[in-house]
Amino acid sequence: MTAAPDEYPALYLKGIELFNDCEFLDASNTWVELWTDCHGPSRRYYQGLIQTAVCLHHFVNENTSGAVKVYHTSLDFLAPYRPKHLGIDLDQFLGELGGCLQEILESNERFPTESINPDLIPDLILLD
Repeated sequence: MTAAPDEYPALYLKGIELFNDCEFLDASNTWVELWTDCHGPSRRYYQGLIQTAVCLHHFVNENTSGAVKVYHTSLDFLAPYRPKHLGIDLDQFLGELGGCLQEILESNERFPTESINPDLIPDLILLD
């Protein structure tokens, strides 16, 4: 059973909105506020979302080595919550995120020079 959107924390929803608007730094800062006050089972989930936003922030700003590092950290945080958590299909989202970053993830360069394809940036979509 999935919770109705009004049953999710407001900062969670605001972070999703900012993330989907490609405001990755603002999304991560919003989720940091939520994470700071969370002491329940979703605490590491929020850390994972923060990391995905930071990853894309780095990638958009051409810090590809930072993006790769934070991408792997985000997977570690989110893995225990797969396949779905708090209305998000993590398997789908992380698959799309990996596709977005595929060229830099596969690069053998220390500082990959690939640029981001805006069409491949994933959205966080709340399931019904």
